[in-house]
Amino acid sequence: MRLIKKAFGLLLLMLLVSATACKDKYPDLEDGLYTEIITNKGTMVLRLEYQKAPVTVANFVSLAEGTNTLVDSAYIGKKFYNGLIFHRIIDEFMIQGGDPTGTGSGSPGYKFNNEVSQDLLHDKLGTLSMANSGPNTNGSQFFITEGPTPNLDGAYNVFGYLVMGEDVLHTLAGVETSKPGDKPVEDVVMEEVNIIRKGKDAKNFNAPVVFKDHFAEAEKAEKERVAKEEEAQRIRAEKSAAAAADMKPALETYEGKSKTLASGLKMFNITKGSGAKPRTGQTVKLNYEGYYTDGRLFDSNVKSVEEHYGMYNEQKDQAQMYNPMPMQISPDAQMIPGFKEAVNQMQVGDKSFFYLPSHLAYGERGNRVIPPNTDLIFIIEMVEIQE
Repeated sequence: MRLIKKAFGLLLLMLLVSATACKDKYPDLEDGLYTEIITNKGTMVLRLEYQKAPVTVANFVSLAEGTNTLVDSAYIGKKFYNGLIFHRIIDEFMIQGGDPTGTGSGSPGYKFNNEVSQDLLHDKLGTLSMANSGPNTNGSQFFITEGPTPNLDGAYNVFGYLVMGEDVLHTLAGVETSKPGDKPVEDVVMEEVNIIRKGKDAKNFNAPVVFKDHFAEAEKAEKERVAKEEEAQRIRAEKSAAAAADMKPALETYEGKSKTLASGLKMFNITKGSGAKPRTGQTVKLNYEGYYTDGRLFDSNVKSVEEHYGMYNEQKDQAQMYNPMPMQISPDAQMIPGFKEAVNQMQVGDKSFFYLPSHLAYGERGNRVIPPNTDLIFIIEMVEIQE
């Protein structure tokens, strides 16, 4: 009986030692959350910035510990990173791993959003960051830099920094690789990826819950965004319909007063200018409003007109497209036939109505906005002749 008790006691001791192995390995680490990456060429320890990048750290920790519930069914309950390779290594730049296929195209079965902080930069050797194929395509792949890489700031989720194993990082970064692809000739294997918790806060960080909550919050935010956009579209549609109803009688009045040219173009001078008539080869500046015959606006470079129709475009404004448009007086001008003919009838100061039968507009083909065989109306103002 005494021998049995002694054996049981030794077993408990061994289990306790095993459970606290990582903790005992690194007694000098400050309070925080860390990852220990044991490779076939040495071990690195990195501090995880769980307070500044909680979602990205939660992703990494839950994958490493096999507690991520959103992974593909093949990985449920498995320590995801154990046994994977660093599949892409570029000396003096970075080492990249975490792809279950080892090709650079694999994933855990989901993607999550960018989580970029101005407090977490690629400003030092040993920066731990998520690899991605574009905004909001983060998965399981990560990289560790071999030096500062500020050109990556803002595009990749930094979530940790190397605290031990700089020599190992340099060894890994310097292995022989094949070209193209930068894949190591001999596999660099992550034999174990362990998580170390120091202190109360780190121990209370519930990675699977934090990560799952991120998806719930993201889904809620997306629903709110869609609802907001649908409401904005409804308001724009109502505003546009009201503006079109107001504009249609005026367009009909102008058409009734128009003269018809030999080509079929109809024109009426709303305001007659007193400026010069441009010559061939000169460039004029124009304000224009483009309408369908029912009064709907399809385009304008007059900001107040697009605002009236609920069509104001901030990107267009930033690109200074709400300014008079330059156009060269030339038969080769890149404009539809009716627009070129219309401008050729004008002098500086004119503001004129033009009705373009479809054959003078976009004809039988139409374009991405204008349907085939559609008559169009333009109100054009000639502002000046450009010197």
